[in-house]
Amino acid sequence: MKSRFSLDLARPSRRHWLGYLLLAPAVILIGLIIVYPLFVSIDLSFQNVNIARLDQPRRPFTIANYERLFTSPDFWNAVWVTLKLVVIVSLFCFLIGLGTALLVNNKFKGRSLARLLVALPWAIPEVIAVVIFAWMFDSSFGLMNWVFITIGLIDTTVNWFSSPNAAFFVVCVTMIWKGYPFVSIMMLAGLQSIPEDFYNAARVDGANSWQRLINITIPSLMPVLGVTLVLVMLWVFRDFSIIYVLTGGGPLKATQSLSIMTYEQAFSFFRMGYASAIGIVTLIVCVVASRLMIGRAPDNI
Repeated sequence: MKSRFSLDLARPSRRHWLGYLLLAPAVILIGLIIVYPLFVSIDLSFQNVNIARLDQPRRPFTIANYERLFTSPDFWNAVWVTLKLVVIVSLFCFLIGLGTALLVNNKFKGRSLARLLVALPWAIPEVIAVVIFAWMFDSSFGLMNWVFITIGLIDTTVNWFSSPNAAFFVVCVTMIWKGYPFVSIMMLAGLQSIPEDFYNAARVDGANSWQRLINITIPSLMPVLGVTLVLVMLWVFRDFSIIYVLTGGGPLKATQSLSIMTYEQAFSFFRMGYASAIGIVTLIVCVVASRLMIGRAPDNI
């Protein structure tokens, strides 16, 4: 005899419970990995904690970390550096990514190899890519100094990692090289979804290549462009390994982004309460920026 409290998942009115049961392990895992550390970070940001330990008693509530944060010149410098990186890297990633996607979308001999070469930088691990660029821009025997001297752009070798402007340039070049293949792949997927009849009708009407690009390609790619823009900007905003391995945030904090500042405060100066405040502010900025961009994007994103 079945108990009246038994859950019969075969009944149509209770089949949705099976979905909940199957999703429960994933939801619990996400809660343990993402939600719980997030609440711990929020709690730490309102405490004066040097080294966080789960077994230590909770410190008194304080907003001193946020008061110190918003009055710190280092924080506003990190915000400015992060903003410059987001604008410059995202812009060039989109220009290069869209250009390469339009190129490899055409039919020509060796197109498969060209597509592989376009996607190759995205497949290389970040640390390996950064080490390669560090050797290329080495002041003593780097390739870039030799190339620039050979073509006459400079007269003497440049110490790329000692000058603030030069170091920022190297970071931007490395991030653009690493990030544009993602844009290319997304744009190529969008280009292949555009019906060929659109272009045939435009050719019949006498539209040239530029007019087809402006009036057909770009409008058709707007949903993909919106999503890709959000993903690229968030990647640049939070990226840590490229900057840390190349410059460590220097020289003179010229490449110290918010992610680098958070790491330094937490694991170099052991100010984990203050670092948590930086991380929470960074998270809020990312959420607000993403919401604004998605809110202005087309409805079919």
